[in-house]
Amino acid sequence: MGNKELSKKQYLILASLLFGLFFGAGNLIFPIHLGQLAGKAWFFAAIGFLLSAILMPLLSLLAISLTKSNSMYDLALPAGKFFSLFFLILTHLSLGLLIAAPRTATVTFSLGVQPFLPQSWEKMGLLIFSFLFFGAVFLLAYKQSQITKYVGKLLNPLFVVLLAFIFLIAFLIKGDLQGIALGTTNKAPELINGFLQGYNTMDALAGLGFGVTIISALKLFGVKESKARARAVAKVGVITMGFEAIIYIFLIALGAASLSYTKLSSEGGTAFSEIMKHYTGMAGAALLAALTLLACLTTAIGLITSLSQDWGHRFPKLGYHFFLSGATLGSFMISNFGLTQIILYSSPILSFLYPLAIALIILGLLQPYIGKEKLIYKATILLTLIPAILDLIHNLPAPFLKLQFLHTIDIWASAHIPLYAVGLDFLPFMILGFFCGILLLRMTKGARTVAPDNESQP
Repeated sequence: MGNKELSKKQYLILASLLFGLFFGAGNLIFPIHLGQLAGKAWFFAAIGFLLSAILMPLLSLLAISLTKSNSMYDLALPAGKFFSLFFLILTHLSLGLLIAAPRTATVTFSLGVQPFLPQSWEKMGLLIFSFLFFGAVFLLAYKQSQITKYVGKLLNPLFVVLLAFIFLIAFLIKGDLQGIALGTTNKAPELINGFLQGYNTMDALAGLGFGVTIISALKLFGVKESKARARAVAKVGVITMGFEAIIYIFLIALGAASLSYTKLSSEGGTAFSEIMKHYTGMAGAALLAALTLLACLTTAIGLITSLSQDWGHRFPKLGYHFFLSGATLGSFMISNFGLTQIILYSSPILSFLYPLAIALIILGLLQPYIGKEKLIYKATILLTLIPAILDLIHNLPAPFLKLQFLHTIDIWASAHIPLYAVGLDFLPFMILGFFCGILLLRMTKGARTVAPDNESQP
């Protein structure tokens, strides 16, 4: 089949699409709160945040690109069909149904609608708002061919203009750069904290899911060959994540500067509200509502579309629109549990999935050197599962940890597992699993080589 070369304009449209899919309300509130927490050490926190919230999602896109995978299922397939299907289902359940998609509606409601409602109307208000929100998501995502148009050409540029307006007021008109002078203490702790805070964006997982959406868009643009699509995904990813990195730095600096006129907030949503009031007064609430709605709507479209495309491809008898309907309805129902409950139960799921995702991303990046050797994949994933399960237990809500056997496991792991306390315990296990896989591969290849020689001897 022929292959069409993308123009610069098309690259920018796709980069705008990908940015809109990635950048939700969590991407607004988490870096702002991180800036407040870090204070004068904000720059070191920003470096850590960029490693997990920018570098890892970019590497996930590059892994999809290098391996010429059509989805995260293909990327995980060398680890086994059962694991790849399990990982595909659980990741999309987290992104498009259980956590991220419902969170887009609840965060939008909390920041943009709830402040205008009496407390007695909050539950009914959330029900009505979430119905309208996911109704819009369903309609905008119904035609796959229109997703690039709605998100890349319309919604996302509006969002970027509004965000640029805030930065203009903060750093040029108000001159709040003076509030972010760099300190010299707490470099390492803030860098680690920034890295861990970046997990909350869920973008490393989202990158694995959004890969299929970008590939679908490329096919609609006429890019048919797998090698050409791989190059295009890599270029679009670099453009998108580079732009997003600049925004994150400004947001973290904005949070650090806010300490000069407001106190440390309990979470990023409250911090963002206070910042908007400081810069724009009563108009800030309306501007914040518009920002949040645009950010969350584009992300919700991406999450639910990605789930529906991936599962529709995996289960073709049911198809895209079946899963689109189910994911939209499920997200609507879960969103009505409220933001607090969603965040409470998302932590253990994310702490389980992230180590596995990082392992798969690294294996995908190394595929030009290790190929799709099943022993390496299986050994790496098997050993990474151990800290992933331990981290899940460690991050369970308090009522679960009252169970004696879970509490005992948590105490034992805290005392014996390296880096467990800071949430990076998967690193030594992943590295050990990788080298064990290489060793096993060499041993089995050596055995296969020796066997014929032995048989040939008289």
